[in-house]
Amino acid sequence: MIKTLTAYTDEIDDVEVAVSDILRHLDCENSLLRNSVGIVSCYSEYIGAGVLAALAEKLPFPIAGTTTVACAVPGMMGPTHLALMVLTSDDVEFEAAVSGPISTADEAPLRAAYNEAAGKRRIPPVFMISFVPLLLDISGDFFVRTFNDITGGIPNFGTLAVDHTSDYREARTILGAEGFPDRYVFILLYGNIEPLFFIANISEEKAFREKGVVTAARGNLLQTVNDMPISDYLASIGVLRDKEGHIIGVNSFPFILDYHDGTQPVVRVMFAIAPDGSAVCGGDMPLGSTLTVGKIDAEEVLKTTDKILRHIQKQKKRGGLLIFSCIGRYFTLGYESLREMQKIADTLSGGIPWHLMYSGGELSPVCGVGGELINRNHNDTIVMCLF
Repeated sequence: MIKTLTAYTDEIDDVEVAVSDILRHLDCENSLLRNSVGIVSCYSEYIGAGVLAALAEKLPFPIAGTTTVACAVPGMMGPTHLALMVLTSDDVEFEAAVSGPISTADEAPLRAAYNEAAGKRRIPPVFMISFVPLLLDISGDFFVRTFNDITGGIPNFGTLAVDHTSDYREARTILGAEGFPDRYVFILLYGNIEPLFFIANISEEKAFREKGVVTAARGNLLQTVNDMPISDYLASIGVLRDKEGHIIGVNSFPFILDYHDGTQPVVRVMFAIAPDGSAVCGGDMPLGSTLTVGKIDAEEVLKTTDKILRHIQKQKKRGGLLIFSCIGRYFTLGYESLREMQKIADTLSGGIPWHLMYSGGELSPVCGVGGELINRNHNDTIVMCLF
């Protein structure tokens, strides 16, 4: 069994006040069980201001997480806060670790970090929570595939780091006092734990009726659909172009991708059209997969959030809820950017403890044909893990 605690602060400049806020919320002396770990999300300035270092020194357990553009726990939501969720248990154990620097799609630093962390126990972990660096040339799919190979495919639930800057230059993964621009942080969980996973992205009503087949792609670069250049394909189904022939609002038309393996389709955001005409996407675009173009707007964000929360409320498990929602959903809400957080707060008020952070990509298992869990990288999606 896992018990969940939450805490928060909005104090960046006064380290003592910030630490006092967190400790007061947690009441560690009376609330912690035998084993504990903290999951942190924060505005990037908390690192440089020394708040994380002070917390790491005072808390009797490790903390791991990422910077984010906004976060929320019960009683707090906003872009300039620090939020903490503590998992504590008598029969589940935790091991937090960090990889070496990652500069290429090389599994060596990931395997070394995992082997060192997992080697501390006789039994293998059953679940991992991941905090992934946002790297220019390495997508979330690489990390999902690599850890599938390393761990044998244990469930992997995680987020890619983001921050408040326009180019995400301050995005950091976090372990203890330190923030890392290029390292993979993770928590391994051991023992009797069966988390439940919930995913919502784009409803069928917001998808174009036409379906295409990916006929040429290289990793996350989508080149042709139905043997047509991607810009031509988008124009053929009614996506508008400007006077120069460029797709209008390219980021507003994510791809819904069906792998044809019996799993729930995943969403791939389209970041830009490259000079060679290919679409730069937020994850791999496998050849032969079926592609549907969707449309995301504020109404859709709130509708899908409401749908997934209704499923959560039907569950008997009440240990805690960890939520990663895509930064694209946050930006889609425009001037009312807190509305998704507020919906979650209102729906879960007085009930299950929860922690939401916005992400640059979401890692979550999906169900296969036989009910087995298959790890996937997602975009424009909200994912939830219920302990």
